[in-house]
Amino acid sequence: MKASQVIAGLIVVSAAVWIGSGLLGKGSGGEPSAPAEAPAARPFRVAVQTVTAEDHARRVILSGRTEADRRVSVVARTSGIVEELSIRRGSVVKQGEQLARLSDEAREAQVEQAKARLEQRRAELKARLRLIETGNLPTLQKPALEAELSAAEAGFAQAEAERDRNVIRAPFDGVVNALNVREGQALQVGSAIAEVVALEPMLAVVEIAERELGGVKVGDPAAVSIASGKAVQGRVRFVSAVASQETRTYRVDIELDSNGTAVPDGVTSEVTLTLARVRATAVPRSALVFSARGELGLRTVADDDTVAFSPVKIAEDGQERIWVTGLPDSVRIIVQGQDFVSEGQKVEPVTAVSSRAS
Repeated sequence: MKASQVIAGLIVVSAAVWIGSGLLGKGSGGEPSAPAEAPAARPFRVAVQTVTAEDHARRVILSGRTEADRRVSVVARTSGIVEELSIRRGSVVKQGEQLARLSDEAREAQVEQAKARLEQRRAELKARLRLIETGNLPTLQKPALEAELSAAEAGFAQAEAERDRNVIRAPFDGVVNALNVREGQALQVGSAIAEVVALEPMLAVVEIAERELGGVKVGDPAAVSIASGKAVQGRVRFVSAVASQETRTYRVDIELDSNGTAVPDGVTSEVTLTLARVRATAVPRSALVFSARGELGLRTVADDDTVAFSPVKIAEDGQERIWVTGLPDSVRIIVQGQDFVSEGQKVEPVTAVSSRAS
């Protein structure tokens, strides 16, 4: 056979084989057979934890300072020279105790003069009343005589009060924090003599934010830790109704029960207040996420294993767990894998170990 005939025969055989392979790939109906279906994708696996809401007594920790409830600058109520100084800085004084004595400045003489005038008016009134009773004086003089006696009594009382002003006394129990005069120093009315600070009761003063103001009321208990290492109990005595213009916070005064232990004034303190109870849920801090709209919340798993988002508000912060409001009484929250799923997605929930149990 010629070479051209052999080549032509090979071409014919190859074409026949190619056409035959196409026919074999068709189905019985002459159409190509459908490809095999791919296996279904497995849902994303997440760790969930069932949490329940409960009545939670919130706590807020604030930094403040101690402050004496009473602090008075004792001043001279009359003029004179300091003849006797009974105190020094740091002296512990009792109410009514003498702090200093000023010179007399003829005040005792004025008292004696007023006393003599009073006795004279009494004698005159007694004698003239007898004359009025006998008809020797008109009855209209009686009111004038009684008025003169009252004026003499007032003059005597005023002279005694002026005499007593030369003795400076402690207004209450406390400690002399500052001493401004020395013996022999001349004073005028209103001159500062000493500052007396009452150590009982002592206050712890803090500033609270407006969002927490509604949970604090007068009489609430408080735990106070003093920077010196002491821990005392107290109760809220005052809650301001007016905010500070600078910080927009509200002043809260806690009266300390120191049980006789002296608490210094102006010391840094840490106050723990127990606020009103709220319905809240304890969740791991790491479970919190932000939604696409920027809302803080938690991703939850419904009964049909689909993901949902629940916005929450923080009721109390903690190191490992946090108390939030806004969740149902019982719900499954995603504690692992919450950043890799979205709302409406089907997931495979796996129970995680409770953070509280761990």
